[in-house]
Amino acid sequence: MAVKQMFEGVYSIDGKLATANLARGKKAYTEELVTIDDTEYRLWNPYRSKLAASIMNGLKNFAFRKGSSVLYLGAATGTTSSHVSDIVGATGRVYAVEISERCMRTLVEVCEARQNMVPILADARDVERYADVVEECDIIYQDVSVRDQAEMLLKNSRLLKKGGYAYFAIKSQSIDISRDPQDIYKEELAMLKGTFSVLETMSLEPYDSMHLFVVLKKL
Repeated sequence: MAVKQMFEGVYSIDGKLATANLARGKKAYTEELVTIDDTEYRLWNPYRSKLAASIMNGLKNFAFRKGSSVLYLGAATGTTSSHVSDIVGATGRVYAVEISERCMRTLVEVCEARQNMVPILADARDVERYADVVEECDIIYQDVSVRDQAEMLLKNSRLLKKGGYAYFAIKSQSIDISRDPQDIYKEELAMLKGTFSVLETMSLEPYDSMHLFVVLKKL
């Protein structure tokens, strides 16, 4: 099998995305483990991860690095956040915020195998709940099904360094199912002006529908 590096910490193995497993021998969900030249990789399914889908769709701005600190809003059971954990490595940190107690039970198990992941049970709209725990981060990643998505990102931007990056999956159906998604995307992006500059936008089709994936930089 041929391994090709796409970004720092992200690989293509015979056309399939993968990250090098930080918790060797352990899975975070149902991903396939592949060992090549003594390195264990976890295959990364773009149908289950918006970040993986964005890479498959030609993402240009990839700010995740070894040692990066990431505030992950909407970590769910840890599918994508565990791959981010692989990418930032042992010297990085992933603050995984999740509101669902059911999801948190699985997320905690994932975090127990990964010392660079910190599970936080909280509503990401209530930043004060975890502001004292989270260091000023290099990156915010937001994938949350609420109506006030841009407002949530703005509230959390206080925890992002100046010049830091935000990866924002805008879910139009969670905001208003009756409206044209394009109108919703424009309104959400307009709310972020003055705090962020937009570096890149893209559809996640065919991996996910009714979403706009946005890369932003804090001004």
